[in-house]
Amino acid sequence: MRIAIVSHIRHAIAAPFMGGMEAHSHMLATVLRDRGHDVTLFASGDSKPDAGIALEPIVARHYDAVYPWHDFHGTEVLNTHLDTAYGAVLPKLTPDRFDVVHNNSLHRYLPRHARQTGMPMLTSLHVPPFKVLHRAVEDSIAPWCHFTVCSQDQLNEWWPEHKPEEGHVVYNGIDLEKWDFVAQGDGTAVWFGRITPTKGTGPAVQAARRAGVPLRIYGVIEHQDYFETEVAPYLDERITYEGHLDQSQLRARIGAASVALFTPCWNEPFGLVAAEAMACGVPVAGFARGAAAEVTGNAGRLVPEGDIDALAEAIRAAGRIDRAMVRRRVAENFSLDTMVRGYEGLYDRARRGAASFVAPRRFAPYELPEPQPLVAE
Repeated sequence: MRIAIVSHIRHAIAAPFMGGMEAHSHMLATVLRDRGHDVTLFASGDSKPDAGIALEPIVARHYDAVYPWHDFHGTEVLNTHLDTAYGAVLPKLTPDRFDVVHNNSLHRYLPRHARQTGMPMLTSLHVPPFKVLHRAVEDSIAPWCHFTVCSQDQLNEWWPEHKPEEGHVVYNGIDLEKWDFVAQGDGTAVWFGRITPTKGTGPAVQAARRAGVPLRIYGVIEHQDYFETEVAPYLDERITYEGHLDQSQLRARIGAASVALFTPCWNEPFGLVAAEAMACGVPVAGFARGAAAEVTGNAGRLVPEGDIDALAEAIRAAGRIDRAMVRRRVAENFSLDTMVRGYEGLYDRARRGAASFVAPRRFAPYELPEPQPLVAE
């Protein structure tokens, strides 16, 4: 198939990845290429897809480098920047170029474009519902316009009452060939991800101190003030910040740990870092928010958010979990092959569904800019 992957543009789709969404788009493009598909990645121009994947820049640089999210989120400046960028992409998403579009953008234009033109599209909803995107999703549901979430928890968030036939759970996948199993931990705990309040680095630090377990922290400092107040004052020989490493270095460091801390302070849609640690056999201790329990299962120990004493005990308890069982949970539920096959099946469904497209649906200019190329009248 000729597949367009349209990414978000807050960060570049390049290693070392800023987070799970960037890793997802990059990995998906690579695996689809390996499976014989013709893949084009629409992303910021500073993205770096693997060889054999065409890059079509949506903007020259990812927007966080120009309009930092923490300063410009919700502003007219950033919203106009995003609308202009994605509006320019829409005319390129036509059936003479692509058989299907995989939409990772989180922008309201893309689903409506598919609904209006009959372009087969699969939209992955990587975040909990927010008003603008939720309205676009509800406007766009059609046999050729399908949607995925990455957990049952998120399916219930998006559609608490009546799930449409076009809404599906496809779990995020882990490349088990890259995340090596390590049979024995070294007695340390590990925390990795974006250092920001929603990811809960601060509570992880306090719980590790209380448990008396050395903690190694990896990741980009996204919120400098938070790092300076909640993390930096507690750094010493036992609690260390090790920087933002590339994937090969990071995988080795994670696998060496005895327990991984996963401390979301929001309803995490999946929790890729937990699954990645589990792929190495590293059990998880963390907060029971969002899909955390769905992902960790019996491979972790979860406690209520903010309960530092309980989290400290969970760290000690998780270290006693059988590591082979932890790895098995990922292999049986969150493999890369299972994820990609799930997507391919939905690509086919969207393409078949396009046969039912009869007439375009029109939207207000704010919801979808005009003019739009039409597949059929």
